[in-house]
Amino acid sequence: MAKTGRVEGAAAADRTARAGVLYGIGAYMLWGLLPVYWKAIDGVPAREILCHRMAWSLLFTTALLLPGGRWRRVVRAARRPRVFLLFLLTASLITLNWFVYIWAVTSSRMVEASLGYFINPLVHVFLGVFFLRERLRPAQWTAIGIAAAGVAWLAAMRGGLPWISLILAFSFGLYGLLRKTAPLDSLEGLSIETALVFPPALAYLLLLERAGAGAFGHAGARIDLLLALSGTATALPLLWFAHAARRVRLSTIGVLHYIAPTLQFLLGVLAYGEPFDRVRLIGFLAVWAALAVYTADALRTRPESTVGFS
Repeated sequence: MAKTGRVEGAAAADRTARAGVLYGIGAYMLWGLLPVYWKAIDGVPAREILCHRMAWSLLFTTALLLPGGRWRRVVRAARRPRVFLLFLLTASLITLNWFVYIWAVTSSRMVEASLGYFINPLVHVFLGVFFLRERLRPAQWTAIGIAAAGVAWLAAMRGGLPWISLILAFSFGLYGLLRKTAPLDSLEGLSIETALVFPPALAYLLLLERAGAGAFGHAGARIDLLLALSGTATALPLLWFAHAARRVRLSTIGVLHYIAPTLQFLLGVLAYGEPFDRVRLIGFLAVWAALAVYTADALRTRPESTVGFS
């Protein structure tokens, strides 16, 4: 009986991991294609797009919570100071990430944004060491060192750190870490985050409308529809990511993360014609080499990280 129980437990764990990987693949595919969405409304200022994302995301999550009455659990949780402060922090991190990313895409700096998400898997590993006491093997330290050298090269050759890349990498890395340890499930946690950012977002949109500078209702039906659907485009991959983060290791999240920046990089260079000179190529090659070292080590030593790829 004990052996049967262990087998059933292992099978259940495997199903959970596979579901987490599928959620992760879906999330990163959508994130990788989101630049196309933001490019379609790049005539709207980044701050206004950000506020629409916040406002419409709350409506999306509320619509999902209401049928089952799950909003009551969210309200009870939000009254606990520790939970409130935790989600206030995650909401701040994801808001920063959203704004910088929208600004980068609409300012034709998609390639630099993609570098941030290429670095992000290694940031997950780095944060895992200091906050989750995960142990790194020599190959993982080597990967982090190579990536750091690539960033240093870009900083030296460009006369400054690639701040867009670093802000995106660390803001989302910290967000993933905190969401992994959050006490609520994916949808409930996301609803608290969107509720916290909704008031300032709505206030800003109302101020724009009062000043006659808002895009919604004044820039055509296509823009209105895209702004309204920004909540779905925002919340759906975040929801899937949160599902994945709670089911698989941070190292597995790191492997899946390659999907989004690869799509973003290809869109930036091939579809939108952003510059990619020799200096950038050397920096990217260093980061890609670091990811190759890290991935090879992960596939060799942690079979669970390959779930969904066979």
